Amino acid sequence: MEAKKNLIAIGFEGSANKIGVGVVKLDGTILSNPRHTYITPPGQGFLPRETAQHHLQHVLPLVKSALKEAQITPNEIDCLCYTKGPGMGAPLQVSAVVIRMLSQLWRKPIVAVNHCVAHIEMGRIVTGADDPVVLYVSGGNTQVIAYSEGRYRIFGETIDIAVGNCLDRFARVLTLSNDPSPGYNIEQTLFVANKGLTRLGTFLSSARCGSVSASFGSISGLDPSASLFLFPPSPTLD
Repeated sequence: MEAKKNLIAIGFEGSANKIGVGVVKLDGTILSNPRHTYITPPGQGFLPRETAQHHLQHVLPLVKSALKEAQITPNEIDCLCYTKGPGMGAPLQVSAVVIRMLSQLWRKPIVAVNHCVAHIEMGRIVTGADDPVVLYVSGGNTQVIAYSEGRYRIFGETIDIAVGNCLDRFARVLTLSNDPSPGYNIEQTLFVANKGLTRLGTFLSSARCGSVSASFGSISGLDPSASLFLFPPSPTLD
């Protein structure tokens, strides 16, 4: 049966510290995409239980906001999608439970989505690429991926931890803010480093790389005292 051209889906993403609800059309048009991020104090990560509680608190208001912004009713939705994995177990369960409840209330089918494949397919839609070789970088994955023999396959990946995980750990060591994200604040700190005010830029250039694989463990494994080396105190005048 030919796919409905104006099919509308509502999707739930809650695999880490961000919970989002998006309304999209089959052609990739985004009608709404409200989201809320669980922000912890500088130097602290986010634990699964507390993150799930955050998602539970915000998910239903986000559903209302998504429908209102998209100017549609539940009757106009054709299916409900949610991130099945990979991700953090407890936060993922929040989306799974809520979407099953809405499926019963709205009498709509459910589509489980692979988090990694969704990122790649989003890139294909935005770029118009037909058969891309993808560098997939996220909180839990750093991989070179391409489509082969009916599925996405991994051709290279980090040999220790993912770049996203590395940046999160590195930001915690340096007690950088989690708002809006650790990676963004590391970038802002690098601007200062490039002006010669810190040793951070020189240190980061030492990350080891291979042909299609790379190692980031040396960066993430820093002791908190490293901040004194990377950010030496400003000289004072007597």
